[in-house]
Amino acid sequence: MEIFSQILGWVGTFFVVFAYFILVYREDITENSKSYQLLNLFGAIFIGVSVFYKTAWPAFTLQIIWALIAVYSLLKIKFKKK
Repeated sequence: MEIFSQILGWVGTFFVVFAYFILVYREDITENSKSYQLLNLFGAIFIGVSVFYKTAWPAFTLQIIWALIAVYSLLKIKFKKK
């Protein structure tokens, strides 16, 4: 489980950093882009699993909040298009 937790943490970190990178460097990506929010959501979930395994509760709390913000944004995007 240790190695799985570490891999998830690294993949999640890549997702969050990549999301920020495309937000800054691609003009067609905004904070209202589904792809941007999905990267943040899965990044937060993956990092959350990793820090939960390590019982790093402050970091785990941050990832829950990060994921909830991404879910809220995705719902906002979904219902705005209808």
